[in-house]
Amino acid sequence: MSNNFNLYSKYYDLLYRNKDYIAEANYIDSCIKSYSPYAKKILEFGSGTGGHGLILKKSGYDIYGLERSKQMVEEALLHGFPCEQADITNFELTAKFDVVISLFHVISYINDNPSLEKVFRNASKNLDIGGLFIFDIWYSPAVYHQKPETRIKKVENEEIIVIRMAEPENHINSNVVDVNYSIMVKDKRIEKWTEFHETHSMRHFSIPEISLLASFTGFELLKAEEFLTKRNPSINTWGVNFILRKK
Repeated sequence: MSNNFNLYSKYYDLLYRNKDYIAEANYIDSCIKSYSPYAKKILEFGSGTGGHGLILKKSGYDIYGLERSKQMVEEALLHGFPCEQADITNFELTAKFDVVISLFHVISYINDNPSLEKVFRNASKNLDIGGLFIFDIWYSPAVYHQKPETRIKKVENEEIIVIRMAEPENHINSNVVDVNYSIMVKDKRIEKWTEFHETHSMRHFSIPEISLLASFTGFELLKAEEFLTKRNPSINTWGVNFILRKK
């Protein structure tokens, strides 16, 4: 996994302040209740600043997060979300969980097959038999049909203005899209602009790929559906949610 979210993590909550974490957490809750109604203990891979996890915690789950970004872990702890800094391809926990979740396309940040296998095996290792692994990814048919495009986003609060340009570079033979971010930040207090650049490499997947990966890491595929809507995936479905069960 590449070293993403360096300076970017400082502006993460502002950039995604309009993201509907409540609806997404409620959706995950419904997925859990559909396939494991008595589940209580959740491990979250790539927990960020705790946006989803805090809502699930308030819903009664005992949840713990793993997050690679030190800045995001510090922010999450300030919010009261229990987590630690860790790489989901290589970590050690002794506890077992009923469910492992990984949201906001975290799995798509895992570009190479050996690392993907490690993540899936780590999920399996920390689950009880029958436990669920729930995650969403970029969906290959939609990526090839819609094609990633350049986008610009502007957000601000009382202290700063953030302008983000995302320019995609599609690597069709590796199922990876490099999203090249140019981010300009204005400090309103001193009227100073700062600019930095980061590349986030996003892998996209088909359903047969995930099914195959699941089968040799100790899982069975229960469901693949459009994130939030539960509709069948299509060429218009950029984000697909997968529900796996440990065999």
